[in-house]
Amino acid sequence: MNELISKYVQIMKPFLSSTWVKTIATLILGVLLGSFLFSTGSEAVSSDHEDHSQGTIWTCSMDPQVKLDEPGQCPICYMDLIPLAVDDGAATNHSSHQGETRWTCSMHPQVKLDEPGQCPICFMDLIPLASESGSDASAEISLSAAAVKLAQISTTPVRHGMAHSEIHLSGKIDYDETRVKNIAAWFPGRLEHLYVDYTGIRVNRGDHLLEIYSPELYSTQSELLQAYSRMNRMDQSPVAQKTSQATYDAVVEKTKLLGLSMTQINTITSTGKARSVLQINSPITGVVIHKNAVEGKYVKTGEQIYSIADLSKVWLILEAYEKDLPLLTYGQELSFSVPGLPGQDFSAHISYIDPLVNPEKRSITVRAVLDNKQGLLKPGMLAEATVSVMLNGSGKVVTPDLSGKWACPMHPEVVENYPGDCSICGMDLVPLQEIGGVQTMATHALLIPASSVLKTGHRALVYVQTTGGEMSQFTLREIVLGPRAGSEYIVIDGLTVDELVVSNGNFKIDSAMQIAGKKSMMSGDGAPSSAPVGHQHG
Repeated sequence: MNELISKYVQIMKPFLSSTWVKTIATLILGVLLGSFLFSTGSEAVSSDHEDHSQGTIWTCSMDPQVKLDEPGQCPICYMDLIPLAVDDGAATNHSSHQGETRWTCSMHPQVKLDEPGQCPICFMDLIPLASESGSDASAEISLSAAAVKLAQISTTPVRHGMAHSEIHLSGKIDYDETRVKNIAAWFPGRLEHLYVDYTGIRVNRGDHLLEIYSPELYSTQSELLQAYSRMNRMDQSPVAQKTSQATYDAVVEKTKLLGLSMTQINTITSTGKARSVLQINSPITGVVIHKNAVEGKYVKTGEQIYSIADLSKVWLILEAYEKDLPLLTYGQELSFSVPGLPGQDFSAHISYIDPLVNPEKRSITVRAVLDNKQGLLKPGMLAEATVSVMLNGSGKVVTPDLSGKWACPMHPEVVENYPGDCSICGMDLVPLQEIGGVQTMATHALLIPASSVLKTGHRALVYVQTTGGEMSQFTLREIVLGPRAGSEYIVIDGLTVDELVVSNGNFKIDSAMQIAGKKSMMSGDGAPSSAPVGHQHG
């Protein structure tokens, strides 16, 4: 090159004597030299860059700002580093080496594209996916001891034991409908005087309630006196005597139908005077809960005047949700409390479960009969009740304390140890299971913590630790659940005793599975199992 320049200078020397010629020659020579030197340097730089690109740069899918020259773990989150594609040429070579490659986003694994680029959701660089060879690998993930500790993952063994649950119900105290009596007019008349003139007053059986005047009643009493007088005549034949007796008995029955008692009838016949005003007495002991009368009012036959409730027994009315219905049965014991009596707990047994669902509240009425001889419980009081439930291995309710019991179909609160008659209505007692009682035998159940279950609609998933040590392996498994028992779930199928299920940190493991493109709670049964290249938790 130097020789060529020397020859060029010798040829041009005669022409360089002029100043302007020297200037032009110098410029041309500078351009030629610069072009030669820069073209040579660019080729060298390009060659060096190609050589350098052969060295792979490693990054973290969760912390992409981390870029290292060799594989290892992320210094921030301890995840395994993945190779970073430098250019399209490298990606093309990698694709030809690995086969057909799809690209995904580490933050949104549902994004899967056929070519590299940016995530359409978060605009992060896509990373390549490599299909797993087996279905088992797509449901497993390995974590190092450091990663397990950092994620605060803990496991609990599947245990075999009795399942206990509690149902919390709300309700109120109400009247016992079987102990409410209505005082109605037996005949048309006018209310002359009211002894009970306000609601809430307590009355005893036989106490006077009101006085009523009725022309119909007066004429019936007159007829009674006439029949009584004819019956007591001494100058009549035996046949006439018999007829008079029958007439008197018929009038007595007619008078009874008007609401008069035998004591009142005997008083009328003994005095020989018809009473224009009749006194009505209370048929039961209780509290007046309704009054539909005022003095001077004219009432018709059958019109209600008073309602009296016997509060020696009251009802506890509770509202249960539909989901709680399988756990409730006749005869179950419950405990409850009322805010109006702080510090006092009461107990009772379920005597009735409504066969119909309230269409407005979407709840079922559950009832218990309470002894209230002391009068502590008052209708209208709010109550909070708790039902303790024992479940067997199939998730069915068991009541071993009710085994062999007998109950009344009309009054289920009457439960006896032996067959016989109902103490209330006299009906024959029947086995408790015939009216809805449950006497299933108690068996042990497989139990796991409720926190270990990932529920996704129709599926229930758990992560099972299959290996431990420096590298712990966790497998996603679908199981069949029974009902929840307190802080645990009953397992019908899918697990065995002493298997270790993840009870804390399962969502973190599932997130790692999603990032890895493996099966997780977010994937369906036929979800593809793909994982980012080199993306394994350490």
